[in-house]
Amino acid sequence: MMEFVLAFQEPHNAYEIHADPLKGQQVSLAWKQYMGAMAAAGVMRDGTQLDPRNASTVRVRDGQRQVQDGPSREGHALFGGYVVINVETRQEALNWAERSPSSSAGYTEVIPFLPIIRA
Repeated sequence: MMEFVLAFQEPHNAYEIHADPLKGQQVSLAWKQYMGAMAAAGVMRDGTQLDPRNASTVRVRDGQRQVQDGPSREGHALFGGYVVINVETRQEALNWAERSPSSSAGYTEVIPFLPIIRA
């Protein structure tokens, strides 16, 4: 078995849709169905939803800390959450990523775990 993180990236305007009473319900239902399918298949190990609109971005330049309220302005998408899945192959992880609601609105990154290097 192999572990992967599916990192859900959505465009900035997707969060306006989430906040809309009617459209937001449709999006929530799609996410519930997707997460339910992973749980039913027994591949989901962990995960959480994030609120990137209330993030802070920290950089250190010339030894000085710079804090920007809100998400990084450099990205075209916001990191809205992730799940850790345990599957047989990379192809299976890609298949789960394809089914993600974020893959239609933005994109889903599939990131394999690496073994921990111990000193």
